[in-house]
Amino acid sequence: TKEENQLVHNFNASITFDQKFYHQDIQGSIAHVTMLAKQAIITDAERDTIISALKEICSDIESGKLQITEEYEDIHSFVESVLIERTGDTGKKLHTGRSRNDQVALDMKLYTRDEVLATDELVKELMNTLLDLMKEHIDTYMPGFTHLQKAQPVTLAHHIGAYFEMFKRDRPPARLPKCEKRLRSRTAGPLGAGALAGTTYPLDREYTAILLGFTGPTLNSMDSVSDRDYLIEYLSALSTIMMHLSRFCEEIILWNSNEYRFIELDDAYSTGSSIMPQKKN
Repeated sequence: TKEENQLVHNFNASITFDQKFYHQDIQGSIAHVTMLAKQAIITDAERDTIISALKEICSDIESGKLQITEEYEDIHSFVESVLIERTGDTGKKLHTGRSRNDQVALDMKLYTRDEVLATDELVKELMNTLLDLMKEHIDTYMPGFTHLQKAQPVTLAHHIGAYFEMFKRDRPPARLPKCEKRLRSRTAGPLGAGALAGTTYPLDREYTAILLGFTGPTLNSMDSVSDRDYLIEYLSALSTIMMHLSRFCEEIILWNSNEYRFIELDDAYSTGSSIMPQKKN
């Protein structure tokens, strides 16, 4: 019955970093409350009231009208508290048949799925830029190096093409798409798993999963709320992408170093004073 100790609150609080899930949390709640009305667990009028308020909350957060503050433990309690403030007892029905466990699992999966797609678009944009450079420098010659020693003449297009191939492996049908595909698969929709063993409410998990872009719900409730494999998979893909980027950055550093000079390849070719690529005259 005593007030919570501030140190305990700080230890349990996650809102400083999970506040970025606000869009996914509201998205999941809208799907959940839509399903509750379909199953006649709440009325259509209650559903409409809650959905309208949730969309308003999302809009207010994005516009800066509503600030996410650290007095709340996490983004889930923040959204729910604001919802109840705006809708009264109707807002309390949102959490019917749902646990923080399956709610958190869902938010994390939705957020990661969005990040995978965003990262994939950035890699695609980078590849298009590299492709443009390759087309522009088909006749730009430079020395190819092995073990930091001048080895064979190559074109800048060919050199950049090596990185194009690296990033291509990061896109379909390789790393990122496999991660995103798994996040949409039948073993992806965790809502309805409850704390660990489901709920007595007659939920329609298939319906909720489809509303959220999954092909179906998870098959085991305990695995549903504890699975974080996809995060490791995504981080692995990001690590590989960053390794490729790091290699490319190091190339640029070497090209601009005074330690690197290249010899005249042929009298017909222009000669420069550094490793920087030279176009054929």
